[in-house]
Amino acid sequence: MAANQDHFETPAEVKAQCEAFRKTFSELRAEIGKVMVGQQPVVDAVLVALFAGGNVLLEGVPGLGKTLLVRTLATTLHLPFNRIQFTPDLMPADVIGTNIVSEDAETGRRSFEFQKGPIFAQVLLADEINRATPKTQSALLEAMQEHSVTVAGQTYKLDEPFLVLATQNPIEQEGTYPLPEAQLDRFLLKIDVGYAGLTDLMEIIDRTTGAENPKASAIVDGPRILEMQNLVRSVVVAPHVKQYAARLVLATHPETDTAAGGPNGPTNRYVRCGVSPRGAQALILAGKVRALVDGRFHVSYEDIKDVALSCLRHRVLLNFEAEADRVNADDLVAEILKLTPTQPTAMVEAG
Repeated sequence: MAANQDHFETPAEVKAQCEAFRKTFSELRAEIGKVMVGQQPVVDAVLVALFAGGNVLLEGVPGLGKTLLVRTLATTLHLPFNRIQFTPDLMPADVIGTNIVSEDAETGRRSFEFQKGPIFAQVLLADEINRATPKTQSALLEAMQEHSVTVAGQTYKLDEPFLVLATQNPIEQEGTYPLPEAQLDRFLLKIDVGYAGLTDLMEIIDRTTGAENPKASAIVDGPRILEMQNLVRSVVVAPHVKQYAARLVLATHPETDTAAGGPNGPTNRYVRCGVSPRGAQALILAGKVRALVDGRFHVSYEDIKDVALSCLRHRVLLNFEAEADRVNADDLVAEILKLTPTQPTAMVEAG
């Protein structure tokens, strides 16, 4: 692995970097655990997205700690943090900012001055994002993909690293608007947040109704996060593992030779639109983080399988037959995983 054009790292240096990555990941997990009770898979998935350099969509009914998780994560990072509470009357300018008229006190001359909105942070919580109208939701599109904001023809770059963590209530609830497909695709991971079990619920009661108020401390800063993100991108992916990730994505495309299960399989039966190339990118990047956390500098089949559900569930668009048969995206992705073999096939260029 080349660190730069003039220096090649030794295996010992690579191992040391991997160990440092695992140590920081574990420290963040433990620090968040001081405030969050349980939900370990959810916490781990959010950290995976952070170091993969992607955005996260957290879905669950109100009161499960989605907002608390994001705020706690922000506390552990030395990064500017803003929260936007999405409501039906929120406007795009309330998110990205707007040009206002300012007057020079000495000359009296008036001019337009850009007043930055809350999106100009490095960790952004879009709370209950699907309670705002699609017009306001779309204000995040450019920031999520290009890490920039354009107002009146002027483009403003956002500071790196930049991360959007959005929470949403299930679409069946009152007062929600479905997120546009283009916006869903810009989330690296969609994480379902479930109910706490008996032991965790009792611990939540103790922590939130007692005299003590546990708090998390800052662990890493922006330069360290960027360093860890660069390390993630240097992790090795063998051709057969890369091909497996690509075949998983192709297996979600209906009316193609690669559809899972063939002409009468679940993809052709239930899928209206399959996963885009962003899905393959998400599988590889998230798989690389999983490999590092597991102490390896190469991605395995199991890494891809571990992250497949959170990478693909929001990118598979189901048809009416799936709704009629009560098949959800999680069921479909699980079935596609079963029907897609890990063994490499001939590298054939799809026409």
